[in-house]
Amino acid sequence: MEHDAYQPQTFSISIKGVVVRAGKVLLLRNERDEWELPGGRIEVGETPEECVAREILEETQWKVETGPILDTWMYYIGPAEKHVFIVTFGCFPSGDSRPVLSREHKEVGLFGEGEILGLTMPDGYKRSIATWFERLRKSAPELTG
Repeated sequence: MEHDAYQPQTFSISIKGVVVRAGKVLLLRNERDEWELPGGRIEVGETPEECVAREILEETQWKVETGPILDTWMYYIGPAEKHVFIVTFGCFPSGDSRPVLSREHKEVGLFGEGEILGLTMPDGYKRSIATWFERLRKSAPELTG
């Protein structure tokens, strides 16, 4: 009598950063015409904090200091038929250069807190952005504008 062995579902892990400078959050528009947080796949040998700082630098030329974890959630990307485990960190920008668009995205933008609800973006990102704005208001109000 054979039993089917349980096969756990595999999924990608993506580490994303919420970067707020002068009251605006850094976002990137992807190939699905959704706005998303900068970040990406963690590599073997790096910490999640190192991953998000590296990815933000690669995608926007912004250097950041990684702060606290804000949220974790599963996101199903319908067109790609895949699940991604998302971890979001609050990040502190260093410097004041304009973000530079990489080949990975279609557009880069800086958005005020009030603009976020109207954007095409997964709810988990909106929740992470709201959480970081709230924490910054309490601890570093100069960053929220």
